[in-house]
Amino acid sequence: MADVEKDTGLGEIEAEFSTSAFEALERDFQEVLSELVGDESLSKFREEYEKLHRALKKSHDQEKRLVKKCRELNTEIVNNAAKVQYALQLAQKDDTTIASLRKEIEKAWAMVDVSHEKELRAKDTITQLKDEINNLSKLVEKGAGLSVGQENMVKELLRVRDELQRQTEEQGAAVKVLETQLRELHKQKEELEASHTQQNEKIEAQAETLNARNAEISREQRRRERMDKELRDLRTKLDKKAAEGEAVGQEVLVAKTQVGQLEKQLTEARATMEKYLRDYDTLYQRTQKLTEDLEEQMEKTGSVHADFVSSQKELKLQRDECTRMQTAVGQMERKVDREHKAALRFRQMADAAKTPLLMSQQEVQSLKAELEVYKRRENTNRKEVDLLEREKNLQLTTIQKTEDKMKKTEDEVKNQERIAYSLENEMAQFKAETVKQRTVIYQLEKEREKYGVEASEQRTMYLQAMEEVKLRDMKYNEAQKKISEWEAKLKQQQQLYESVRSDRNLYSKNLIESQDEIAEMKRKFKIMNHQIEQLKEEISAKDNALVKEHFDHQKVQKQREQQRNEISRMKRLLGQNDDIIHKQDAEIRRLASMIRRMDEEALTQRKEYDQVINERDILGTQLIRRNDELALLYEKLKIQQSTLRKGEAQYAMRVEDLRLLKMKVRDLQREAVIAKSNVVNVDGLKRDLMHKNKELLQEKTKVKALSEELENPMNVHRWRKLEGSDPATYEMIQKIQTLQQRLIKKTEEVVEKDMLIQEKERLYLELKKILARQPGPEVAEQLSVYQSSLKEKGRQMKAMASELNMYQAQVNEYKYEIERLTRELQDVKRKYYEQKRRETLAREMEEEENILGKSQARSQAQAAQNATTRFTGGGFAIK
Repeated sequence: MADVEKDTGLGEIEAEFSTSAFEALERDFQEVLSELVGDESLSKFREEYEKLHRALKKSHDQEKRLVKKCRELNTEIVNNAAKVQYALQLAQKDDTTIASLRKEIEKAWAMVDVSHEKELRAKDTITQLKDEINNLSKLVEKGAGLSVGQENMVKELLRVRDELQRQTEEQGAAVKVLETQLRELHKQKEELEASHTQQNEKIEAQAETLNARNAEISREQRRRERMDKELRDLRTKLDKKAAEGEAVGQEVLVAKTQVGQLEKQLTEARATMEKYLRDYDTLYQRTQKLTEDLEEQMEKTGSVHADFVSSQKELKLQRDECTRMQTAVGQMERKVDREHKAALRFRQMADAAKTPLLMSQQEVQSLKAELEVYKRRENTNRKEVDLLEREKNLQLTTIQKTEDKMKKTEDEVKNQERIAYSLENEMAQFKAETVKQRTVIYQLEKEREKYGVEASEQRTMYLQAMEEVKLRDMKYNEAQKKISEWEAKLKQQQQLYESVRSDRNLYSKNLIESQDEIAEMKRKFKIMNHQIEQLKEEISAKDNALVKEHFDHQKVQKQREQQRNEISRMKRLLGQNDDIIHKQDAEIRRLASMIRRMDEEALTQRKEYDQVINERDILGTQLIRRNDELALLYEKLKIQQSTLRKGEAQYAMRVEDLRLLKMKVRDLQREAVIAKSNVVNVDGLKRDLMHKNKELLQEKTKVKALSEELENPMNVHRWRKLEGSDPATYEMIQKIQTLQQRLIKKTEEVVEKDMLIQEKERLYLELKKILARQPGPEVAEQLSVYQSSLKEKGRQMKAMASELNMYQAQVNEYKYEIERLTRELQDVKRKYYEQKRRETLAREMEEEENILGKSQARSQAQAAQNATTRFTGGGFAIK
């Protein structure tokens, strides 16, 4: 089923991939470049985008397979678009789900540990069973019957076998549970990646709105600067008017026309001032609204940043969990390697245990059939290994897709950085404008103080003018008194009165006009004072508003400064992270090439291993035959050694007899000398001496004959020489030893390469940890941790998938091994029972024959014993 799905997936990928896709990408690239040409703030982004496009062209020319994988990733993204909402819902429940997943993973690992312990116990029981099988086979070879204890042992072995089968089924169920848990973890990883992309999109949208707000704020600030400039112009005009008022105060009579002009200008200035103040109020309201919107937007960005940080923390936790799972899986893999080696040793022991059962031709045929079955199963296992290699390649493709996806996210982050850089520039401009506003406000405050001083001086001048008017009134009264006196005089002097009358009327008219003008001027001065008071109140209110706005502006400026510093830190750290990511990508490519080389070497070593296994099987059969021949030779050697020991004992007895005879000869010679000296009968003694010499010669001849018989035995079959008849056996043994040495060297090389790979991975992880511990802001550290955790998680998922496939294959091998052992046990039991039945029949026949043959043997032996002469010791006849 997996093969069919894989073939269909490859066919779809090949059908979808075409040159039109790359042309579409080229068109999109040109469109994006045309959009980015006019924007200088995105020049870095445009350069990076062009670099990526060149890299895409190169990868398209060199490795079309990567393009196929990208297409497959796009289809997977389209298919998983419906799961985005579900991922958002899961993001809200991450705390509970992560806790439950941790508990389930801990339970699963506990189950795995228990299953490994059970598997170890099962292997121990298998070894015990094999030992029992060896013992039973030895008993079968010796021909002994089963006792009651042995039958109980066989029953116990059957029970243990059933228990082992049940345990293997439980372990298979546990492995299935672990597979489901791994699939769920993979789904959660994909959902978290989808939520991460969605968060990035939200950040982009908020950055765009923030840019729009900043642009609007800059426009309002420029408008505010224009209003401030007009206000400064108005204040300069007001200063001029104040100077003109001082001139009017000094010269009241001449100032009528100037006061009229001043009133006109003052009314115009008041109208413009009111207009400007209304515009200023509207501008202040708009700036207040924009600051509120900016604060809301900053709060939104803060919430989004908090969500982003929480998602990074969750991904960090999942990364830690995956690292722990990876270490546990590495331990499991080492345990499985040890168990695999133990299984190979057990298989060799089982092959060695079959040696006593290969005596008959029927068992040889059955073993050949089993060998064929093993070869077929080895072929199936080889196919399964190829399948696993293909699945591993598919996992590598998925990991490459996730890395491409991460590159896309990094590009989006770079876009965000460029947007942040543009925002930073605008914020810097805004800061400069605010500095200018501060200087303007400070100048306005100074001018306000100056204008207050000038207004106070103008009021003193006005009071002086009023005092002068009063003095002139007093002079006028005195003049009236004088006029009354002159009128009295005119009454007295009628002539002078008539001449002066016309002058008096003229002067009185002028005086009335001047009084009216003075009253009008007083009224105007009152109006002007009232207007000045109103202007002072308005200026104080505007000053308070400006102070409030100044403080709000300082607050916003501080927030902008903090945001700008934060953006600059993020930008620096993102640049560092980009460098780290490029280095890590190069390292990943180098490690991928190393993994490919190691895979190729593993394939070659696998082929060599298969050849060695075939040669081992052939040599095993030959070794079995040689072992049988050696067993026969050992039996013959035992017989020859027993005969040699008997001959040595007899030779020692003869030597002892010779020593005794020599002692007797010496005694006799001494007695002869004594006898010669003492006895006179020499002739009789000489005859006795000759007789003794003859007996001595006879004994010497007997000893010589016995020694020659020992040196040259007459029984050829009993005393034949031991020599090898098959000179190729030693060569085969040497070949087996050389092959075993080669196999050991290859396994040691494989173990060393595995250790090198593990060392490289450990160094890589330590390097990443060191880089993660470097000082920097929390946001950049979390971003680097997030990126590294995604890559590490992809690698870990790939390793876990390959390890899961390997465990499945090993479980299948163990099941097959258990089935094979059960079949072998059944065959051994069947053969054992058949042998026992044959032995019982033969024993019964032998007992019957022994009963009949013993009497015949006794009679024949008695007759032979009576008819023959037996020799013992020195060859003396015993009747």
